[in-house]
Amino acid sequence: MSTPPHPRPAQPAQPAQPDSAASAGSGDRVGAFAPSDPDLWATVGALTEWLDGSQPVGGREGLLLRVLKLSEEVGEVAQAVVGATGQNPRKGVSHTWEDVQSELCDVVITALVALRTLTPEAAAVFAARLTHVAERSLGGAGDRPARSAPRE
Repeated sequence: MSTPPHPRPAQPAQPAQPDSAASAGSGDRVGAFAPSDPDLWATVGALTEWLDGSQPVGGREGLLLRVLKLSEEVGEVAQAVVGATGQNPRKGVSHTWEDVQSELCDVVITALVALRTLTPEAAAVFAARLTHVAERSLGGAGDRPARSAPRE
């Protein structure tokens, strides 16, 4: 199975609809939390604590290694893209675009854990930075540019 050389970005998935009372009140929850909930930050905090308790190297060196882990994860994204496009003739198509999505999520999680390692105020720091980038890039809330069609 081959992938077009310039695939269109995947369309955002529609949220799953709750089925029955078992999922009532869960909204867009994935696993134990919804990605937009403050529980995201509680989970990031729990992952950070788990890593803190099991890392063989601590202190400044441990912090640097945790940030360096981000580079490893970005490399895995690159590997998945190469595999999804079949750019390595020896391996052919070895990954899917879903693999790329998973690896991108790992990058985000690793970055959030690294940020939380640097500051207990990670949620506020991230929110402030996201607001700054959005305002710089998109202008005021009412001035957001229309989304352009994907390139062919």
